[in-house]
Amino acid sequence: MPEITMPRLSDTMEEGVIVSWLKQVGEPVERGEVLAEIETDKALMELEAYDDGVLEQILAAEGARVPIGTPIGLIGDGSGAAANGSSVSAPAPAVIAQAARDNGAVPDTRAVAAAPVRESVADSRGTADRKKSSPLARKIADELGVDISRVVGTGPGGRVIRQDVESAHRAAQVDLPTPAAPAPTAKFSASAQGDYEEVPLTGIQRVSATRLTESKQQAPHIYLTAAIDVTELFGFRAQVNDTLAPTGTKVSVNDLLIKAVAVTLRSNPSVNVSFAGEKLLRHHGVHLGMAVATPAGLLVPVLRDADRKSVSQIAAESREKAERARERKLRADEMSGGTFTISNLGMFGIEHFTAVINPPEAAILAVGAATDELRLDDGHVVTRKILRVTMSADHRVIDGAVAAQFLQQLKELLEHPLRIVT
Repeated sequence: MPEITMPRLSDTMEEGVIVSWLKQVGEPVERGEVLAEIETDKALMELEAYDDGVLEQILAAEGARVPIGTPIGLIGDGSGAAANGSSVSAPAPAVIAQAARDNGAVPDTRAVAAAPVRESVADSRGTADRKKSSPLARKIADELGVDISRVVGTGPGGRVIRQDVESAHRAAQVDLPTPAAPAPTAKFSASAQGDYEEVPLTGIQRVSATRLTESKQQAPHIYLTAAIDVTELFGFRAQVNDTLAPTGTKVSVNDLLIKAVAVTLRSNPSVNVSFAGEKLLRHHGVHLGMAVATPAGLLVPVLRDADRKSVSQIAAESREKAERARERKLRADEMSGGTFTISNLGMFGIEHFTAVINPPEAAILAVGAATDELRLDDGHVVTRKILRVTMSADHRVIDGAVAAQFLQQLKELLEHPLRIVT
């Protein structure tokens, strides 16, 4: 009987959370059909069937956190124990439940036995009195004090999933003039400094915490900042948008910056590298990561071969991928293989900051907001738009002079924007 195991859906994935089962015990399954939604450390992804048959057993309930390679279900010919009402063997769910507890989750192991499976199926599909929602969504709603009956579901068939509850909670905090009183079931702890609420880290946040800590500990960061006059860049952008108006495409300053960085990387292969122990990897492709803030944490979709794409192509792709990143709909391959990352906080009014390198890359560019500043031009005081960028580089493979030359060429491109597209 073919086992359904938790697959490795991203290069950094060690475990996944069963968000929802889209097939239930006893239902026919075809190869390539979506069985379940899995939350990884990077995205909400679909688990496809590799065999035809009938879903005979569900070994991992919705909300369970399961290590990769662990069985989560079985596909057979329809004559299996679960389909006929017999109980399922206990070891697999016991392992899953323990793994989930070790990682801070409280799985609903009732889905292991046949009778409780039917209860879980009815529960997940909803009744006349209760909105359709996943067990994980209900658990988080209880912890956050969210009335799940008022939450709009974005899952299959209008089902309320974890992200819907978290979004509703954030919206409620924005709407209220003062912090809402905690729900009785929410877990609070007191400290000498006052009360606080314990909020479990998302999978993305836990992986980011580990990887960025390792980055700071293992990669000696060197920081270089350049002040760039982008007055002409803003004017050039307006001209480009006027030209593209009939197509409906709009180019942002960040799109022009991405293109300029990509072109500069192509001219400076010594920056487009990764540290690999006793050697460095000089990448042939220029694949730019674009840091995107999402409700679940920071995601970095990758624009592949950015140096070979037009500014309008970059504009369309960056918007589309940023939107799907916020919706947790990016595939794993769309968030891996980057060779350099750009993090832009200018839209928040941040003028200058430093960023932590995203391993295994060797550099990241932190972009602030363009501000009006006074400058001397041929003895006259003029107002110019100045943008500050800070490059964090891994000093093991990128020398200060190499990084400085990179920034010097980037500055030259941005101050003469026509060169970006020629």
